Amino acid sequence: MHIVFWGTYDIGKPRNRILLRGLRENQVEVTECHQHVWAGVEDKSGLRSPWAKISFLLRWLTAYPILVFRYLRLPKHTVVMVGYLGQLDVLILWPFAKLRGAQIVWDAFLSLHDTVVNDRKLCSSKSITGRFLYWWEWLACRAADRVILDTNAHAKFFEHHYRLAPGKTGSVFVGVEPEKFRPSKTHSHQEVTRPLSVLFYGQCIPLHGISIIVEAARLLEDVAVEFTLVGSGQEQAHIKEMLEAHPLPSIRCIAWVEYERLHQLIAEADICLGIFGESGKAGRVIPNKVFQVLQSEKPLITRDSQAIRELLDSDVPGVYLVESGSAKALAEVIREIAKAPEQLPAAPLYKGIKERIKPGSIGNQLLQAIG
Repeated sequence: MHIVFWGTYDIGKPRNRILLRGLRENQVEVTECHQHVWAGVEDKSGLRSPWAKISFLLRWLTAYPILVFRYLRLPKHTVVMVGYLGQLDVLILWPFAKLRGAQIVWDAFLSLHDTVVNDRKLCSSKSITGRFLYWWEWLACRAADRVILDTNAHAKFFEHHYRLAPGKTGSVFVGVEPEKFRPSKTHSHQEVTRPLSVLFYGQCIPLHGISIIVEAARLLEDVAVEFTLVGSGQEQAHIKEMLEAHPLPSIRCIAWVEYERLHQLIAEADICLGIFGESGKAGRVIPNKVFQVLQSEKPLITRDSQAIRELLDSDVPGVYLVESGSAKALAEVIREIAKAPEQLPAAPLYKGIKERIKPGSIGNQLLQAIG
């Protein structure tokens, strides 16, 4: 099979890198036809100033004539894949892919409409922006022959939300880059004389439920626990207000850590946190950090959901699933662990799961989803 990976997909995101690598590890011939427009834009909500928006828009739109010209000169292929973010890419590509007789597979990965309207609540569904995003994605879904999401729960949501034919969507886990998240040789939780170290990292957005973590830390003021919160974004000001209203010496905040340094923070932590948001999206996705923590063989606390149960289909030692939106539930798990940290499961953890989330397995899952 020859697959062309086409568009302005963000190579800075692990999702795209893992899919590309996974296909190649399954001996698929992959040709990249790519224009990198996302350099320096780690958080898409960071495009706030008029100049930043105009500069990005010009860079984005001028990429398409180049991409189309290069695509029409490529050798014959059976599948052309549009990576994340590809809502506009798939519409631009559609007539040219049909001309070449290639099947379009779009890795939607997430819905802009759902993210902006329902999860981040930046506008209402009845606003001009909300309506535009919905119909844009509705049309993009119809331009693609196959639409890929990260979980079955997410795929079913897309089918219902955009009224797609049953079976048009498929799911492929996010996976992990294993060499970047190697298990640590020592396990600091065995040192029971110091405070328990709890790590959260990720964007400061509603999906992650950072306010829940802060509230849990408040409930644990009488326990020897130290929290490290890494991230910035939409809810950063709200979290700052919470900490100013009720200072918590147990919390250390870091605005940003390079991707290459995340493994160091994970290695230093006793427990890593996933997501705790209550939105529909939070229940349909499994974020990058969950896969990274599992690969690092660290204990994980995250919200219970239909999505996480697709990956963890039974109770897994080292993983603690709690009720979404409940600071009390999160605090209770941490309190119990703090009483006897030496009882935390020791490495190696998650052996079977780690096999399912490596790039080769993700690539195989993608090939099955393509059909």
